[in-house]
Amino acid sequence: MSHTKAAAGYVMNQTMLRIKDPQRSVAFYQDVLGMTLLDRYDFPAMKFSLYFMGYPQGPVPADPAERAQWVFEQPALIELTHNWGTESDPNAAYHNGNSDPRGFGHIGISVPDVHAACKRFESLGVEFVKRPDDGSMKGLAFIKDPDNYWIEILSGHGLRDIIMAHATRGT
Repeated sequence: MSHTKAAAGYVMNQTMLRIKDPQRSVAFYQDVLGMTLLDRYDFPAMKFSLYFMGYPQGPVPADPAERAQWVFEQPALIELTHNWGTESDPNAAYHNGNSDPRGFGHIGISVPDVHAACKRFESLGVEFVKRPDDGSMKGLAFIKDPDNYWIEILSGHGLRDIIMAHATRGT
């Protein structure tokens, strides 16, 4: 049996990011990136909460049990994990992976028009790592969320042009 057939039905469901302040982070992903809070799960005994954010392709089920199953079947969600108390701890911070020791790098959000999206992000006071016309890779940007995680802002046609100009393709 091929590995593709063995993995039929698999879905890349989520990437988890630890967050300091859920009010700030949920607002950022909703108001800046246009995601929907699909569900929230609180675990009082363990003192943490999970916020699942994404771009739903259909209606979100109203029934809590149906919604929970639906959430865990969706592609490409962000799971924001909040350990209670970090929002009031001045020393709480998470490593974003882009300084030593390097690890996790970024998530990517595809938008129809990178320049228009970045103009909107500027008006919202979003912090930029790279603007679309900076550096050698024109037409893509990097912004930061409230926990300093990097988010690549890209478009399909823009990345096509970058790939064709700068990359070689493996087979």
